[in-house]
Amino acid sequence: MKHPAILTALLVAVLLAATPPPALAAGGISVPVSGSGSGATFTGSFNLTKFASNGTGVDAVGTLSGKVTDALGVVTTIVKNLKIPVKVTGASCDILHLELGPISLDLLGLQIDLNKIVLDIDAQSGAGNLLGNLLCAVVGLLDQPNPLAKLLNDILSLL
Repeated sequence: MKHPAILTALLVAVLLAATPPPALAAGGISVPVSGSGSGATFTGSFNLTKFASNGTGVDAVGTLSGKVTDALGVVTTIVKNLKIPVKVTGASCDILHLELGPISLDLLGLQIDLNKIVLDIDAQSGAGNLLGNLLCAVVGLLDQPNPLAKLLNDILSLL
């Protein structure tokens, strides 16, 4: 192949957009991957074997394997180890949870009765959510990627 970097970028983009549910495979989770671009097609799978800390976040580590068929019908087998950054978007962060019991007030003959009051404030992070992104970042200041990678690996080992 003349442009392996372009092919790798195409395969990663297709992998991240894969919607079928993953299947359990020996040593990890196997996700079917297929796609096309620049006259070539790819059919194969990504076998997720572990998660690893990359210093600032977490990478999904595994092997991409499959076949690329170019516009002339030439088939090339691909087996490539990949580290794909894991990006969580659209998450919410708990900011405040406040519960007040029933309140009864007598203000100069005006009787006010309030039942239980529950106030929950959650920040929504994601594109265009400036305040939500800021508050989630502040809440997550003490989070470290190593514990997240360990947790994801523990979940993966249970599957």
